[in-house]
Amino acid sequence: MRHAVLGGGKRMRPLLVYATGALFGADEDSLDTPAVAVELIHAYSLVHDDLPAMDDDALRRGQPTVHIAFDEATAILAGDALQTRAFELLAAASVSADLRVGWLQSLASAAGAAGMCGGQALDIDATGQLQSLSDLERMHALKTGALIRAAVRMGALTGGAAQADQQRLDAFADALGLAFQVRDDILDVESSSAQLGKTAGKDAAQSKSTYPALLGMDGAKAKLAELATRMHDILQPYGQPGETLATLGRFAVDRAH
Repeated sequence: MRHAVLGGGKRMRPLLVYATGALFGADEDSLDTPAVAVELIHAYSLVHDDLPAMDDDALRRGQPTVHIAFDEATAILAGDALQTRAFELLAAASVSADLRVGWLQSLASAAGAAGMCGGQALDIDATGQLQSLSDLERMHALKTGALIRAAVRMGALTGGAAQADQQRLDAFADALGLAFQVRDDILDVESSSAQLGKTAGKDAAQSKSTYPALLGMDGAKAKLAELATRMHDILQPYGQPGETLATLGRFAVDRAH
């Protein structure tokens, strides 16, 4: 479990919890539990995603994946334990019942069949097939975007954001999740395994549809620019207080790994 969680990574999802909560005046300490929980769910998903039955990858965050460093059974159990630990932390938090339920509902929905697991199933089914752009976006909205949306929503709930703000930030999170994936697809083509900390060229080797494959590299970069503009426009009403979220959005677009 430590190998999976503490071995590096961008920590994008917990940062989104903190940035969104801060936008609405949440105390930083009150954001620790949802930030940790969302990162544990992300780590569990990576452990299982790397298994031989899934993406069969040997490198993650610049180090051997859990099933390579230990063994496949240990990786399955570690992933299961990380997932349950996330919900244990949320359930035990000293917050109002309404907030606790909001956290739990947001994270459970994002992690299950209507989120990450559903997206991974679509990804497996699409291997070796040419997907339409709409199917590709739906898959990534579930596989990648759902947990990013949950991170933003959990921060907003902690800060007591109004319903209209929650909906606005859902739209920001959706654009961010898609931008993150488009950039991932571009880096998979243009970068090396050493730069990425994971196996480069994996999508092409597995005959998976990607944004560069469907749109061409120029088209994929144009899509990324469009999403960057969308994120900027969504956050504009918040002005300077929204700058931390805006910075995370720019990072998703410009990152080198």
